[in-house]
Amino acid sequence: MRIAIYCGANGGHDPVFKKAAAGLAAFLARQRIGIVYGGGRVGLMGAVADAALAAGGEVIGVIPHSLMEKELGHTGLTALHVTRSMHERKQMMVDLSDGFIALPGGFGTLDELFETLTWLQLSFHGKPVGLLNAEGFFDGLLAFLDHMRGHGFLKPAHRDCVLVERDPALLLEKMRAFQAPDLGKWIEKMVADER
Repeated sequence: MRIAIYCGANGGHDPVFKKAAAGLAAFLARQRIGIVYGGGRVGLMGAVADAALAAGGEVIGVIPHSLMEKELGHTGLTALHVTRSMHERKQMMVDLSDGFIALPGGFGTLDELFETLTWLQLSFHGKPVGLLNAEGFFDGLLAFLDHMRGHGFLKPAHRDCVLVERDPALLLEKMRAFQAPDLGKWIEKMVADER
């Protein structure tokens, strides 16, 4: 089993985020769950890779050629795939993983998270997607998802696909129990609602 971790190439201002990233990675390694991540050696990405490797875990990096050229790639991983583009990187990360966890990060982290959630919503995959909500980092985002649901732009079943915990063990438990919503039923209801 492998889980993709989406996280920042920055470490953030508060060391609690690096600690949470390292804690999650070490926990997954102890559970014998491999990690797929963006392949970087800096920020939360580096903390994830280094902690999992130190705990004896498998760590697979996937990095675009342009970022590898800037010497941002981690060279001590179990495997490092260099892709031609960001699109190819995201597809490979999805293909290599059985689930996804987002940690704090910026635009890139949100891009990966929402593309993965969109693909889940459209049944392009049926894998669980979780947020490790370290220090309430994602509270504002979760409130906005509720705002979207409240205005009818996000079905409750799809809002419920975002699994959230502050503790890695509890998040993994939720991910193991996850069952993807049925796209067919969602489309039927959407069409019925339009009539």
